[in-house]
Amino acid sequence: MPVAIITGASRGLGLAIAKGLAGEGWRLVVDARDAGALAGAVAGLPGVTAVAGDVTDPAHRAALVRAADELGGVDLLVNNAGILGPSPQPRLADYPLDVLRDVFEVNVVGPLGLLQWALPSLRERGGAVVNITSDAAVEAYEGWGGYGSAKAAVEQASRILAAEEPSVRVWWVDPGDLRTRMHQEAFPGEDISDRPLPDTVVPAFLHLLRTHPASGRVRLSELAVPA
Repeated sequence: MPVAIITGASRGLGLAIAKGLAGEGWRLVVDARDAGALAGAVAGLPGVTAVAGDVTDPAHRAALVRAADELGGVDLLVNNAGILGPSPQPRLADYPLDVLRDVFEVNVVGPLGLLQWALPSLRERGGAVVNITSDAAVEAYEGWGGYGSAKAAVEQASRILAAEEPSVRVWWVDPGDLRTRMHQEAFPGEDISDRPLPDTVVPAFLHLLRTHPASGRVRLSELAVPA
């Protein structure tokens, strides 16, 4: 049974992916900052080890990889945990720089730090890395300068990682607009009920893992998933 680490798995896309992989027989190490929310979210899922903590904490990152190593080693790392920043989102002219540092710390530095811990196992096992990104990384949306620039950094780091680590698959995955708490925070007071729920993209995510294409940018909505 392969082993995956999934960050930010107490809700939203991270939880949906955890449920999908658990249903496929994967053993999982999952995290979130809220221990109670994480435990409640994954209760009943088979083969799940919950390790609450903050991805910006080096000790927590090491603990996640140790937990995966105890299960045999990391086959898949899903860097899903992230923060939006202020809500409503300010223009760059008004963006508080201390908050911008936090956005980059959570969305860029933390995932890279976790990857560094996981790479020896990923190399040995011919594993894969999924860095969750966004169309805000490649489109210039007003008000998305903080989050968008952080995700752009994630995408460029992913490209370079793919060039540097040929034995590891690296996919930077755009799941599309989903009905999540973060997306609601991006549009405070607006009705986002027209956005699909996170579990709707899980079949495409699982298809990505099964087909194992070359490293690159992936839009889940564009994957042709067999019926």
